[in-house]
Amino acid sequence: MHVAIAAVETSSIAQGTVVGDAMVKQAEVTLVEACTLSPGKYWVLIGGEVGPVRSAYARGVEVAGDTLLDSLFIPQLHEWVLPALRGAVPARDEDALGVIETLSAASAIIAADRAAKTAAVTLRDLRLANGLGGKGFVFLTGEVGDVQAAVEAGRAEALQKGLLVRSVVVPRLHPQMKERVF
Repeated sequence: MHVAIAAVETSSIAQGTVVGDAMVKQAEVTLVEACTLSPGKYWVLIGGEVGPVRSAYARGVEVAGDTLLDSLFIPQLHEWVLPALRGAVPARDEDALGVIETLSAASAIIAADRAAKTAAVTLRDLRLANGLGGKGFVFLTGEVGDVQAAVEAGRAEALQKGLLVRSVVVPRLHPQMKERVF
């Protein structure tokens, strides 16, 4: 598990590969993801100790230049974020579902991290861009009050950057929907 993560999302696949290379050359970090995102974006996600990740992140933003679409640096990542991103969260039957939908991959991760740090919720799923027209979303579950607080916190993060599409809380999710979501 990484203490810190950083990501750079670019509008150019070519420049995105240069960004990823520059980031891992800058400091001792782990390249978690480096891939294309629809529609025609490139995504680099790194992890490691705070100092090296901060240094690599600064270099990535610098190299991205005018192709930079969004970015993130989270020095103390919540433990549920990466498992949700990998689809490795164990199934649980919980009462409410919260959804935060954003316009970028980075803003979805930031919203998920903030939501998980705000209330006792489970990050169920975190999807980024591919097959989503470049959007990102997080599904989170828990007791209704916790889900409401978490969604509001994550929503505020995305809204602050103008990258919120929509957020909802569904109390007492119907069993048929639970089968699909949980």
